[in-house]
Amino acid sequence: MVNKDDFLYPRGRYYGQVKPENLVFNANLQEFAQKVSYICNLETGGKLPPDEAYEQIKALWKHLKQTKKQLKIGEDPFNSDPDQSSD
Repeated sequence: MVNKDDFLYPRGRYYGQVKPENLVFNANLQEFAQKVSYICNLETGGKLPPDEAYEQIKALWKHLKQTKKQLKIGEDPFNSDPDQSSD
């Protein structure tokens, strides 16, 4: 029997470099994509005004960026100069 949560919130398999921070970010990225999809569908169906959809997606994006920064994804651990990070 299929679990309702597995159906509503499917998770893809992670194929990247296996590190705890990468796995957490991947889960957050998949959740972001799922929520953006729902918001887009609600807006397309007329259940959500375009400006509200935009604001919700913008807030989700800011949260995802904050998570990336907290997990130090994409930062060079050997580079001590924060101005040269690839953000």
